[in-house]
Amino acid sequence: MKKNYSFIYLLLSFMLLFGCLFKITNGVGFAETMADTDFLSKATYCMDSESKTCIFSKNETEKLPIASMCKIMTLLISFEEIDNGNLSLSDDVVVSENASGMGGSQVFLETNGVYKAEELLKSIVIASANDSCVAIAEKICGSEEAFVDRMNEKAKELKMENTLFVNCTGLPKTGQYSCAKDVAEMFSELIKHRDYFRFSTIWMSEIKHPNDRVTEISNTNKLVRFYKGCDCGKTGYTGEAGHCLCASAVRNGTRFISVVISAPDSKTRFNEVSEMFNYGFANYQTKTVISKDELLDIPVKVENGRKEYLAVKPLKSFSVFSKKNIKRNLEIDFVPNSSVKAPINEGETVGIINVYEKGVQIAEIPVVANESIEKATYFDSVRNVISNWSLIG
Repeated sequence: MKKNYSFIYLLLSFMLLFGCLFKITNGVGFAETMADTDFLSKATYCMDSESKTCIFSKNETEKLPIASMCKIMTLLISFEEIDNGNLSLSDDVVVSENASGMGGSQVFLETNGVYKAEELLKSIVIASANDSCVAIAEKICGSEEAFVDRMNEKAKELKMENTLFVNCTGLPKTGQYSCAKDVAEMFSELIKHRDYFRFSTIWMSEIKHPNDRVTEISNTNKLVRFYKGCDCGKTGYTGEAGHCLCASAVRNGTRFISVVISAPDSKTRFNEVSEMFNYGFANYQTKTVISKDELLDIPVKVENGRKEYLAVKPLKSFSVFSKKNIKRNLEIDFVPNSSVKAPINEGETVGIINVYEKGVQIAEIPVVANESIEKATYFDSVRNVISNWSLIG
């Protein structure tokens, strides 16, 4: 029969207080509440990136054209291919006539020109280059059509129920749509890829062509320069979609993702995304409850080991996102493995931390060994016996 060694080693309760704030326009503070009637855009959405808690929305599931914000999915698949080893930033990409002929935002790639994948991805992130999107799509899947199938497969995987892609650029085409909530979801996946941030904060750069021609590019997301904490985003505009923007900002460990669809002008999209950020940072915060960088003060006994007790730590950190004036009562329960026997290797899982709120489990975090412990030898056993005799005497 399996023995249960579970015990509660910490009962955490914290109160986070913050006074009522007032609205100002320079991005420092904001009102404690917002009304969707204050926003001119057709749809908006703001959520905490980690917990995906929505803090503000308007028509968030309405199906609308999103213009170049479609490129978020194009980039997501591209960076997944890089992380999976199927594409490298240093790979050569030969640009087809089809890719170089894309209209709208472009960096004027040369037909049959050879470019590094890094240069093409940079031009998509910074300058929303349609020609680079198609070139990357053809590199990964052989054709834009096959790549669009991948985009829709990924959308289904992410449970983006109000999204359908028909191209990888966002250029106007019948049947293509998404919603503010789905855009936030796919962007939260994109920003998990660290290589994306190699380009997202660049304000100005250039693309070098094979014939030594140079195209200068500048970031379409103005907030990376003018909003504190904003380090990434994707704009979009067509006559049908209006002015669109999805952006993310982080301060003091809290990261928000804000989306605006169909703003009446470019200034409004940046202002309304900024207003949602202001509201979030003023009224919410993230509290780290368990840190992967700190040893746990838990006695984990080792059987047949050269040491009696093992130093342990959580495999990952756990944080709680909440309003600043909300009290959260958490119970943290450590359950060691039924048997922790030497030899033990550093990094080996030796237990689980369960986090509960109001009796409901909200997290499960593996606990791992912070050191290696060898199995006790015969001479270790003899030495322990002799040591114990001396203590008895």
